[in-house]
Amino acid sequence: MSHFPKLLSSQVAFDMAQMMLMGFERHYHIFREAGRSAKICFENQDWNGIRQLQRDRIAYYDERVAETVYQLEDEFDAQNLSDEIWPQVKLHYIGLLSNIHQPELAETFFNSVCTRILKSEYFHNQFIFIRPTISTEYLENDEGPSKPSYRAYYPGNQSGINKTLKKIIAEFEIKGDFEDLKRDLELITHAIQESLENTTGETDFQIQILSSLFFRNKTAYIMGRIIKGENMTPLVIAFMHTHSNQLCIDGLLLDESDLRLIFSFTHSYFLVDMEVPSAYVNFLRSLLPHKPRAEIYNMLGLQKHGKNLFYRDFQHHLMHSTDQFRIAPGIKGLVMLVFDLPSYPFVFKLIKDHFPPPKETTREIIISKYQLVKQHDRVGRMADSLEFIDLAFPKERFTDELIQEIEHHCPSLLKITSTHDGKEELVIQHLYIERRMTPLNIWLQEGSDAEIEHGIKQYGEAIKNLIAANIFPGDLLYKNFGVTRYGRVAFYDYDEIEYLTDCEVKRVPKAQNEEDEMSNEPWFRIGPRDIFPETFTTFLLGNDQVRALVLKHHPDLFEPSMWQGYKDRLSAGEIPDFIEYESERRLKHLYPEAF
Repeated sequence: MSHFPKLLSSQVAFDMAQMMLMGFERHYHIFREAGRSAKICFENQDWNGIRQLQRDRIAYYDERVAETVYQLEDEFDAQNLSDEIWPQVKLHYIGLLSNIHQPELAETFFNSVCTRILKSEYFHNQFIFIRPTISTEYLENDEGPSKPSYRAYYPGNQSGINKTLKKIIAEFEIKGDFEDLKRDLELITHAIQESLENTTGETDFQIQILSSLFFRNKTAYIMGRIIKGENMTPLVIAFMHTHSNQLCIDGLLLDESDLRLIFSFTHSYFLVDMEVPSAYVNFLRSLLPHKPRAEIYNMLGLQKHGKNLFYRDFQHHLMHSTDQFRIAPGIKGLVMLVFDLPSYPFVFKLIKDHFPPPKETTREIIISKYQLVKQHDRVGRMADSLEFIDLAFPKERFTDELIQEIEHHCPSLLKITSTHDGKEELVIQHLYIERRMTPLNIWLQEGSDAEIEHGIKQYGEAIKNLIAANIFPGDLLYKNFGVTRYGRVAFYDYDEIEYLTDCEVKRVPKAQNEEDEMSNEPWFRIGPRDIFPETFTTFLLGNDQVRALVLKHHPDLFEPSMWQGYKDRLSAGEIPDFIEYESERRLKHLYPEAF
């Protein structure tokens, strides 16, 4: 360990704190630039540009962390500093945070840098931010009155709503010609008036709008809320381009259930420019009071801080619960070992050390598949996952059966250590954590007739959404899909996914003789990326009720022409329109007579 005189060590600590804050500020500057660039891409209908921004932004954070670690090592030999310096670094860093608008994100950045340098025994509040120290309550943009996090408008009365909405849209300065803005404004004004019990009178009637647009795929969103007396109503206006390349208001969302759908963990993160992210999170939590703060930060593209908040919430839950981790209910997978905590709405997934036939893969390939999903457009059909390294659990909270299962299938990932108070910890060296869903196979076994039909309709729509986004799930068994709390079917088994454009869609060749037809094995060659849709009937249509529903709603799943059609459009560069909210919220469905 290097030792410095007291005054010198204090200066070193201050210089290190400044370097770490500069690293964070570089990161957040680039993060905001991605949000601003998304507006230009939307206006120019550069959909590949938006996708590239989404992919690149995920990598920005780790790049800045690695860059800052390198600078600290190069200039201060950070890995060999004495224990006395790091708490000083943290104290100086706290002092520097008082003048920035993203202190909670800067604390997370500090943790990310420190955990790359320090050993795990230093991961406590003296060295890193286990608990936040800077309050973000009432934090606001103080750069001037023209740049608040949200703006308030006062329609005055019923007739003023249309003019107010027109002003709101104009202030976002979206470049491009509208197909018929007058028509769209009249329609959403009418819908708002119908949704509110009373729009007359001037008392306590205002519309509040977040100051930046939200972008994802081909859609731009204005996020706001209507306040009328004691009542608060979401107000989300969705913009898209028509087939004639003109702007239009495509959707209007006025209910919390609509927002839950577009803020689902099965969607990619929004691109949005925020000076004060905590103010945006507080605003959105007023509209989504049951959604954890961690998930809202994730959806705003701040997934590292979302992960930090998730970990804090998880530790809090462990402290205030007593149930045990167990092997997750359902069919066990060949590749992943899955366990859960009954009282906690997440599952924990470990990659097994060895995979039985017919699986031919490696841990590295599976990790790359999860990374692909993280960077790809999830179109509301693939579960987001949080990746953790060296996550410690209290050993007494694990059932003996689960410990034996981990020791058998994942011994390389398991380490048992002792804490300072003599208790045993079970440390898992690599795992993924995802929202718990009801496995679709269980849903289809236990659901009512209406629920089963809903599940089958959603299953087919999920597959079509995925292949439209250039994702072939690989294994289409019902057990690899789950049903969310809101009845949406999403895919969560990623070890066999491929880009559809990398696959070959084929018809089953005609059998040469009766012996071929009666064989339990295919009589034709199947390459590693060959798709034979006609063969899907074997494992999707076993149950008579399910068979009837699949053939009723999605008979084209077994037609090679349907799959090839999606592949041809993707190969030609076409990017489909993904409508992220229910079709009933589209103006053309609300008011078909106006179109």
